[in-house]
Amino acid sequence: MVEVGIVGGTGYTGMELLRLLAGHPGVRVAEITSRGEAGTRIDALFPALRNQFDLEFSEPDVQRLSRWDVIFFATPNGTAMRMAPALLEAGCRVIDLGADFRLRDAAQWAEWYGMEHACPELLAEAAYGLTEVNRSEVAGARLVANPGCYPTAVGLGLLPLLEEGAVAAETVVADCKSGVSGAGRGAQVATLFAEVNESFKGYGASGHRHQPEIEQTIRTLWPDAPAVVFVPHLVPMSRGMLATLHVRLADPSIDLQRLYAARYRDEPFVDVLPPGSHPETRWVRGTNLCHIGIHRPAGDAGRAVIFSAIDNLTKGAAGQAIQNLNRMVGLDERAGLEAPPTLP
Repeated sequence: MVEVGIVGGTGYTGMELLRLLAGHPGVRVAEITSRGEAGTRIDALFPALRNQFDLEFSEPDVQRLSRWDVIFFATPNGTAMRMAPALLEAGCRVIDLGADFRLRDAAQWAEWYGMEHACPELLAEAAYGLTEVNRSEVAGARLVANPGCYPTAVGLGLLPLLEEGAVAAETVVADCKSGVSGAGRGAQVATLFAEVNESFKGYGASGHRHQPEIEQTIRTLWPDAPAVVFVPHLVPMSRGMLATLHVRLADPSIDLQRLYAARYRDEPFVDVLPPGSHPETRWVRGTNLCHIGIHRPAGDAGRAVIFSAIDNLTKGAAGQAIQNLNRMVGLDERAGLEAPPTLP
């Protein structure tokens, strides 16, 4: 049985980690921490998890956390990088659901996140946990940077094209929408019900923190990749994410359906839908699945539109973290992640 600790378990991703790990056959949650909720039982803060865990939140303490096999960080950016070195030194494996280890360049990280990196020497070591791309690196890693939700949806949507070298040297457009839970659980006026209900808006068009992560992912597979125009939008729903990707093809005769089906045939969490399908976020709600739909716009044989739908809290965060955990410790990659979506 793999024993894990969770640092910062009071947000939406922490709650999603708990929900999924409650049904994991090979993992025991041994400790969960929160400075603000120390002494509070999990089921007092999250009544939906009654009878699942007999644990209280505790103050985060590196020495105590170092007893466990794997530590998840579901914390604000800047927290994991201050605790991870000591935990790694103690022999723990670390999975950071935040952004502390996603970017390889410490100066770039500081530019986007507004603080100096506390352990830049670990950036090159951290395995980027987009499992479908870096499966072997994740399996041997002691430190995994769990990808952001937008980079996950965009990366999986573009992966077969990039690996095949099938994208022309022209701007790639990533038009993405996310549910409100992507903004976190903290109270903010901009995400109050009355502010988002019956409304729809873009944000971060002049610069979003996931932009350099998306570009890094793409350029790992295609060093000479063109610019990416990434525009996120806020949708008045609790959870879910849809990326609509517009690309120009290097070879208009390519069979995209066959290409995607072949690339993802053996991937347990990526489902290439039948031709003509338009994925919906509700089809993947609460799951670690990514649904992909492929289209060729009429009248423009050289252009493709790829839809990529995930749950931002699951495949975009907690589910992918557990998928990476499974790889790191040698468990079945699907363990704890096979429940179907909830409908309606």
